[in-house]
Amino acid sequence: MLLAIDAGNTNTVFAVFDGAEKVAQWRAVTDSKRTPDEYAVWLTQLMTLGGLTPKAIDGAVIASVVPAAMHGLTTLCRRYFEVEPLVIGDPAVELGLEIRIERPDQVGADRLVNAVAAYEKYGGDLIVVDFGTATTFDIVGADGGYEGSIIAPGVNLSLEALYNAAAKLPRISIERPSKVIAGATVPAMQSGVYWGYVGLIEGLIKRIRAEHGRPLRVIATGGLAPLFTEVVEGIEASDADLTVAGLALIHARNRAASQ
Repeated sequence: MLLAIDAGNTNTVFAVFDGAEKVAQWRAVTDSKRTPDEYAVWLTQLMTLGGLTPKAIDGAVIASVVPAAMHGLTTLCRRYFEVEPLVIGDPAVELGLEIRIERPDQVGADRLVNAVAAYEKYGGDLIVVDFGTATTFDIVGADGGYEGSIIAPGVNLSLEALYNAAAKLPRISIERPSKVIAGATVPAMQSGVYWGYVGLIEGLIKRIRAEHGRPLRVIATGGLAPLFTEVVEGIEASDADLTVAGLALIHARNRAASQ
């Protein structure tokens, strides 16, 4: 079985695959100070509760946008699962896509993995919108090549900025308001952030399509994707497992190539 780890700025996802099938998944707050031993205690207990044997793990793959977290995660794989993890971004790891931008080294590992998975599942000519700490738009060409991106502040970052910068505004969670015009502070904040992001997403999709010159399809992923998929015009599908599925796909391809 494969252990796939997606370390984002806010959360780290651990998923276990049996072949191409995901059999378990857990999420933890990303903390670069967490030791391999702490990861191991937490993760192996969850695996056992889920009826999985840690000794059954015979492969691992990691994508991280938090460099400080890499030591703990790679050591976890080596020490407690006795496997050498594939690390996205390592020159020896073949992603199977051409990166057609000026600075390929600056693209987040998770976004490249999303592009690989999206092309495999949905074909080419795509915009992959990831609702994470940042809201990112990644363009996948007709042949699966990575053709550029847009990065905007994430929804929760915007809410936190309102709370921190305005003394009388409370900390709130994002949800879809029933009306655009609100009669109180909290729903007014929710409306501004939610419908403001709907406008941002629809506007950027329109501009990307116009600049690209083709009717790109739109795939959404990330924790908040379901909240926007129902409303944003143009989103074809919401795929919460896109990143970990891409990690499993890349691992399988690299393992097959090495045999």
